[in-house]
Amino acid sequence: TVLMCRGKAMRDFKGPDCRFVNFKKGEAVYVYYKLIGDSTELWAGSVGSDFGYFPKDLLEINHNYSNEELELPTDETDFVCF
Repeated sequence: TVLMCRGKAMRDFKGPDCRFVNFKKGEAVYVYYKLIGDSTELWAGSVGSDFGYFPKDLLEINHNYSNEELELPTDETDFVCF
């Protein structure tokens, strides 16, 4: 897993289910994947010890770690809660 960038949450976010990571405004969010395919508006990353998806529009990027963008094709099975 490559850490791509770090950002700051611009507002609170509560995901609709367990695949999403929740955060509060001002929290640091670490981005690992930028999704392509049907979910280009979602990135995957972590806040503290929680990992999940979140809308990329809520993040203000303040540090880039990798110049290589890691893009993952997604399909329906990637978005299943167990």
